[in-house]
Amino acid sequence: MESRNLTPFLSLSLSAGRFTPGRLDSVYPRLSLSLSSPPIPFSPHLSLPLSSYYITIRCSHSLSSPCLLSLHTPKMHPKASLTPVRSLPTHLADLSALINSTIFLPTTPPLLSSLLEQLNPVVDSLYQTRFSDYGAVVSTLKLLEEELIHANSLVRAPGGPHTGLLQLSVQEIGHRLGLVLDAWVDVPVEVKEGVEMLTTEMAGVRFEGIAKEINAEVVADVEDLLVRIKTGDEDVVGNAGAEIESLIEEGVLVPEECAGLISALFGRICLVKSDCRVKILSVLRRLARYSSDNKEKISSLKSLSCIVRCLSMDEEERREAVGLLVDISDLSIVRQRIGRITGCIVMLVALQNGDDSIAKNDAEKLLGILSNSTQNVLLMAEAGYFLPMIHLLYEGSDMNKVLMASAISKMLLTEQSKTILGELGSIEPLVKIFTGGNLEAKSCALGAIHNLSSSPKNIKLLLDSGIITPLFQLLFSVTSVLMTLREPASSLLATLAKSEDILLHKSVPIKTLSLLNLSSASTKLNLLNALIRITSHQNSKRARTKLRENGARHLLLPFLTSQNKEIRVAALNLLLNLSKDCTEELNEPFLGETHIDILVKVVTSQLASDSEKTAAIGILGNLPVNDENLNEILMKANLVPVLVYLVGIRISNKLLVERIAGLFIRFTIPSNKKMQTASVASGVISSLVKILSEGSIVAKAKASFSLSQLSQNTPALSKTKSSRTFHLYTSSETRCEVHGGYCTVKGTFCLVKAGAVSPLVKILEGNEREADENVLEALATLMQDGIWERGVMAIEKASGIEAITRIVEVGNLKAQEKAIWILERAFRIEKNREKYGKVAQVFLIDLAQRGDQILRPMIGKILAHLQLLQLQSSYFGVAS
Repeated sequence: MESRNLTPFLSLSLSAGRFTPGRLDSVYPRLSLSLSSPPIPFSPHLSLPLSSYYITIRCSHSLSSPCLLSLHTPKMHPKASLTPVRSLPTHLADLSALINSTIFLPTTPPLLSSLLEQLNPVVDSLYQTRFSDYGAVVSTLKLLEEELIHANSLVRAPGGPHTGLLQLSVQEIGHRLGLVLDAWVDVPVEVKEGVEMLTTEMAGVRFEGIAKEINAEVVADVEDLLVRIKTGDEDVVGNAGAEIESLIEEGVLVPEECAGLISALFGRICLVKSDCRVKILSVLRRLARYSSDNKEKISSLKSLSCIVRCLSMDEEERREAVGLLVDISDLSIVRQRIGRITGCIVMLVALQNGDDSIAKNDAEKLLGILSNSTQNVLLMAEAGYFLPMIHLLYEGSDMNKVLMASAISKMLLTEQSKTILGELGSIEPLVKIFTGGNLEAKSCALGAIHNLSSSPKNIKLLLDSGIITPLFQLLFSVTSVLMTLREPASSLLATLAKSEDILLHKSVPIKTLSLLNLSSASTKLNLLNALIRITSHQNSKRARTKLRENGARHLLLPFLTSQNKEIRVAALNLLLNLSKDCTEELNEPFLGETHIDILVKVVTSQLASDSEKTAAIGILGNLPVNDENLNEILMKANLVPVLVYLVGIRISNKLLVERIAGLFIRFTIPSNKKMQTASVASGVISSLVKILSEGSIVAKAKASFSLSQLSQNTPALSKTKSSRTFHLYTSSETRCEVHGGYCTVKGTFCLVKAGAVSPLVKILEGNEREADENVLEALATLMQDGIWERGVMAIEKASGIEAITRIVEVGNLKAQEKAIWILERAFRIEKNREKYGKVAQVFLIDLAQRGDQILRPMIGKILAHLQLLQLQSSYFGVAS
């Protein structure tokens, strides 16, 4: 059928489930469509010849029972209202009439008339075009016609057209004209160019000076705005928002009608995308500034929740949202409700810490406004914004000061937050509250101070603030009420003792010691921990001396047998610290036999914990090694086998093994061969070799020293055994490759027979340097006069020459000195010079140039062996 055929058509337009042209939806709320013969495919737009069908509607007014729409034979149902489809020529004729009607209205601005006149040639060109499919063009023409009707109604408005609304309407006409152009496939070039120029001109149109009647009232079409906001797409909502802003700017929006607009805008804000939300928030800000009543309408809890959700969105949206909250924050109800909205203050703090300067300033301003509420201040502090809290600690009422202190005492703070609170000045007011407040104030302030004291920076601030004096006043108090605070006060003292600055308060150690017998178990434990920390500091020698002089060792004696395990361990650790340098100022033994017996029982008891054993062994290891009386007590107690056993089963306990290795030094001193023999018979050498392979570097250093002490006596023992037991030699023994005699581990303490050479060399090959001196000392015992050549061979066999050469480069001065002594003897042998000389000479020459002068003579001898230097060289201070 041709497009010019005037045969009427029935148009049923389905839009979102509705039949729009016939307005059937207003009569029949729910419809279902069935088509009788001839069958017609279902589509959103159906154009049906009236001669082929008629409509029958069976309707139930219940929403749960759908109506039925049927199309049958040529007869109309009396209730059906149908809209015929216009042909394209008719459509164009109507469009032309509408354009001309608007142009000749007396209230039409000249600029609008000029623009509309340019549309007539476009309509004429459409008349002259034959379309194979004009459906798309007709659809766009309908859109254009709708907006022309809207513009016509604006021009006819009482009092003359509204400037802003008419301007937006013309811009929309230009947009829809562009849609017509896009659908017009075969548009002539000259027409296309003209239309493009016209759409551009309409997009930038500005109306000025439109005459209005002075006494006429210009009324905004709020109903139209509401419909567009509620049902339009995002572009329509955005345009409606722009119209609202224009109406506000013109001052013609009736304040009483704003409530509906605000409600409609909030109804859409959570359903649209970010760009549209930004426009809505901007409109709401204009509405808030337009009327104080509007602020109240925006301040409902539901509306505020919508705004708060926008705080977590894109930058521009966050900026508008926080700005809107600032705009309405002068209402007390807003300030009350914002703090109750979950996450609001957290997001405001995040904005305040962000990079967007506009949002940052608004967020900071809003946080300041909200800080009038103590509840909000607490929420801000939990979110990491502490300035309002600090302000209340300084300037708030006594009740608020205590409230803030209580909050700090209960907050779960990161170390960074604790440091920030200290830097912002929280320490000073808290100390004042603790010093001068009542029991509740003291308790809250003490809890807050204790919570902040885990930060090292805050400890220094506390010590500088004068906290020590009131702290000890509380600890010494006999007032029953204040005694309840002794435990947290002693815990704070133990924390403060972590800082070496505590030593500046010279009375603290003795005062703390004097409190030990006056306290409960928990307080006593805190005081012991405080003394342990004080005596552990690098510069605490004076404090340790004062404690020893004031009878600390005797006062601690009953604690060593306490039923409380933690107190026993703490007392042992304090005694351990006090034993570090005890031989320097006391003529009498540091510990009496009673103390020694207790320590031995701890070490040998199966019930004692590893921590108790570790402390007890450490104390015994710190006592003078030449104390014959003590050595005899320990040997009679059969302590060595217990220590050997512990190494076997507790090798993974790093500190315990280190302490045991230190105590082995006592049992292997070269001057007491009897004790050496007894210790070796108990298996001490096998334990020492195990430590060389599996212990920490500290334990390896101590084990190496014990082995060097044992090995010093090996040459003499080897000779004695050879001369006395030659006729008893058995096949299980072989002549020692180093000592030349018949060596055994238990008989001569031989390092070679014990398999200790390779583990010693491996320590030198490692990256830890703490054990180098003792390891080299042990290897040097294999190079004593008379055996040095064979000793060099044993070391070289274990790849020791290369490892010792490396120490020349990386070791400290003492280790370098020992290494050079060994290398000097090693390079007396030609085979070693050929094999290792070239590598060694590089390090040796470099060390001679940059190293200590004390090393030069020995380096000169080695270089002479390598034929790189005359023995008479004065530079190296050597002579032949």
